Amino acid sequence: MNVLILEDETLAAEKISGLLKEVDPETEVLDQLKSIESAVEWFDGHEPPDLVISDIRLLDGLSFEIFSRISYQGPVIFTTAYDQYAIKAFEVNSIDYLLKPVQKERLEASLEKLRSLNKPIEDPVPYEDLISMIRDQKREYKSRFMIRSGQKILAVPLEKIAYFYSQNKLTYIVTHDDKKYPLDQPLEVIDPQLDPKLFFRANRQFIVKFDAIDEIHPYFKGRIKINLKPAADQDIVISSDKSPEFKKWLDA
Repeated sequence: MNVLILEDETLAAEKISGLLKEVDPETEVLDQLKSIESAVEWFDGHEPPDLVISDIRLLDGLSFEIFSRISYQGPVIFTTAYDQYAIKAFEVNSIDYLLKPVQKERLEASLEKLRSLNKPIEDPVPYEDLISMIRDQKREYKSRFMIRSGQKILAVPLEKIAYFYSQNKLTYIVTHDDKKYPLDQPLEVIDPQLDPKLFFRANRQFIVKFDAIDEIHPYFKGRIKINLKPAADQDIVISSDKSPEFKKWLDA
């Protein structure tokens, strides 16, 4: 089976590629692309894959736009960190979705579902309607986090939080007044609960708030280094892959 992966986070794309190999060692990943434009260009110059696995949000917009611009008739599995994107339209034949982080068992079940169909999409999928639907959705984000402090349970309002970070498999909240609280959720679970206008997943260890960024510095090989306030105990470096997304977020 030949698979095309559309995913703007390199680590997420590599994870999906690895899971595909575990589920079916005969799988060949044709390419890993990060944007709508690169995907449309790819389809223009290649034979269609047997399967597309695509994040809903790519660097330059919603991936549904790709399929409204090309004539691909094969199966698609969409991935998303947001449960509210699992809308009824995904029940169309040859379309499925996976919540991120993608789990092996769920990927295997999705592949089995699409294999059982074994036919091209007969009716056009309403991708334009999906784009409008998602853009019109009003998402609800967390306004506070409940944390345990000694024998007490405290509510930490979002406006007091400067950033989240993980260290030694533990997660912490750091507030603007430099208080640190442990949190019993990994960053992968926290990230989708936060307003993306305010918070950015800088790397695997940090989710930072816009007004906690103190300084921004160019770094080696197209990467970006940021300093936070309050200061973090470790360097925070944004990869060259995520740097364009970070710059776009800063200028939003």
